[in-house]
Amino acid sequence: MTQALPRSPFRLPLIAILRGIGPGEAVEHVGRLVAGGYDAIEIPLNSPAWEDSIGRAVQAHGGSAWIGGGTVRRAAQVDTLHALGARFIVTPHTDPVLIRHAVAARMQVVAGFATASEAFAALDAGAQMLKLFPAASYGPGHVRALRAVLPKDVPLFVVGGVTPASLPQWLASGADGAGIGGELYRPGQPPDTTGANARAFRQALEDRPA
Repeated sequence: MTQALPRSPFRLPLIAILRGIGPGEAVEHVGRLVAGGYDAIEIPLNSPAWEDSIGRAVQAHGGSAWIGGGTVRRAAQVDTLHALGARFIVTPHTDPVLIRHAVAARMQVVAGFATASEAFAALDAGAQMLKLFPAASYGPGHVRALRAVLPKDVPLFVVGGVTPASLPQWLASGADGAGIGGELYRPGQPPDTTGANARAFRQALEDRPA
C-alpha cells in the first residue's frame, strides 16, 4: 500500500494552476478539475481579469474546492481575494509582511521560497505551507536536504517544471505535493485537455512507489 502523504488542508495534494485563464472559460475548466477530484485550484493574478475569473470560480465551485489566487505580491491583492471568497494565496517569493497580512485575514498561505532561511522566515511569519519555486532549478536533492531541517508537519509543495513522469521522484525526495501549471493548462486549450492532463497527474500520484 502506498504511504499516505503528510497532512495539508487539501484532500488531493496537487494544486492545479490555471495561469492565463480568462473569465469566460474559468468555470468550465475548474469544473473539470473538481470532477476529477482536485480541491485546490489556483488562478494566478497575472491572468486576464483575474478578479472576475476567481469570483466566478468561487461562486460556482467554492463549496467543493479551495479556490485561491497565485503570484500574490501585494496586501491590497490579498484584500481583494478575501472579499471574493478565495481561501488561500500562493506567493512567488518570501515576504513576511504579506504573509502576516494574509494570515490575519484567516487565509491559508502557500509561501514561495528557495532557501532554508526563506522557508523559516515564511514559517515565522505564519505561513501554513511552503512552495519550493522554481523546483526544477533546484532538483529533488534540494528537497531532501531541506526536509532534514524543516518541520515534518509543514506541507512542502514543489512548483515549476513538475510533470507526471517526475512527480513520483519529487514525492520520494520529501515533497508532500506539487503545484502543476504548464503541464496541466495552457491558455486556450479545451476543457477536455485540462481534464486529461489532470487525470495523468492524479494517476502518477496514485501509482507512485510505496
